[in-house]
Amino acid sequence: MGHTATPEAQSGGLTATAHRLANGLRVVLSEDHLTPVTAVCLWYDVGSRHEVKGRTGLAHLFEHLMFQGSASVKGNGHFELVQGAGGSLNGTTSFERTNYFETMPAHQLELALWLEADRMGSLLAALDQESLDNQRDVVKNERRQRYDNVPYGTAFERLTALAYPDGHPYHHTPIGSMADLDAASLEDAQAFFRTYYAPNNAVLTVVGDIDPEQTLAWVEKYFGSIPAHDGKPEPRDGSLPGAIGGELREVIEEDVPSRALMAAYRLPHDGTRESDAADLALTILGGGESSRLHNRLVRRDRSAVAAGFGLLRLAGAPSLGWLDVKTSSGVEVPAIEAAVDEELARFAKEGPTPEEMERAQAQLEREWLDRLATVGGRADELARFAVLFGDPQLALSAVQRVLEITPEEVKEVAAATLRPDNRAVLVYEPTGAANDDDQDEKGADQ
Repeated sequence: MGHTATPEAQSGGLTATAHRLANGLRVVLSEDHLTPVTAVCLWYDVGSRHEVKGRTGLAHLFEHLMFQGSASVKGNGHFELVQGAGGSLNGTTSFERTNYFETMPAHQLELALWLEADRMGSLLAALDQESLDNQRDVVKNERRQRYDNVPYGTAFERLTALAYPDGHPYHHTPIGSMADLDAASLEDAQAFFRTYYAPNNAVLTVVGDIDPEQTLAWVEKYFGSIPAHDGKPEPRDGSLPGAIGGELREVIEEDVPSRALMAAYRLPHDGTRESDAADLALTILGGGESSRLHNRLVRRDRSAVAAGFGLLRLAGAPSLGWLDVKTSSGVEVPAIEAAVDEELARFAKEGPTPEEMERAQAQLEREWLDRLATVGGRADELARFAVLFGDPQLALSAVQRVLEITPEEVKEVAAATLRPDNRAVLVYEPTGAANDDDQDEKGADQ
């Protein structure tokens, strides 16, 4: 067999083995006989950060094209075959990768592997102008429905464009622009597929009720003959200074339900201790109803109907801490902003209490364990750590890393990053026929 194996590692009873085919495809297997299901997950090392100016949106467009048929599977056949076999499936695109996944009854594993190999090896045989035009329209429609025509829909795009300067590989989001989607030719699409949809640019994970030897034999049978592709350009450098160095701000007047304050703070890269410390800081400050910002703004001051902080983890550029506050009726944004800054400054000065630290670590531990407990979640995390950090085993020790972070590290990362001079800010001011208070009350019901 044309693969090499690396030793098995173990964490919390979960194990994984890594292998590599002669054509460069990395394969990660994790046996789990708890239920008779198996997850297949394929991560391609291509996302919107690999795109060039004027041709944004190709990575996401391909996520759609991959479900449009290949040499052996016509039209919508991929969906029909998986669902007909009792499985579920999807694909997603991010800044840093595109992934495809199926969860199947264990006895249908071979079908999922054949389907993924067929489209990796032969999508170009089925890719024509008609299917390109068809899926281009689908993506443009998705853009309208999810970004352009919903309240606050363009916030993510606007904040990303502010937080990462023009020309930076993360300046544009995976959805792409209408103009760039229109400009993409069939030749552009074919070149993009040849470059990035190659076995040596992918990681395949199979998790669940499997026989590892039989699984590897199937992987070799279906994927082994797909040729590698050399010459993939390195993604452009996404590194930036640790702080933005001055607040960036945009005020948007739109027909939205209520005023809103949104901000993106530049945080440490994913895969570092500092990133785990930042995750704990954001959890304490804005992760749910026991968080400081919820207690202050929603419960105590009643100046907001919702207040939260999330983390967008990124490996190739600084991560983003994502603040989102929707105001109560009649409350002006400056009052909200002053309260937020006061809470962040206090946290940076004093750090977390022992109770907050314990609660946040327990919350993140539970989220991690829930994710690793499902075959699909574990397949996705093993692939993520293999693609972005070169080692799938890191997925199995992630919980331990979170539990090792000290209160001092959490305080330090908050003091260094959660500051007014390290953020991009969006302020939403409602327009529309209804008066301001009516608008705000509608927002409170959402």
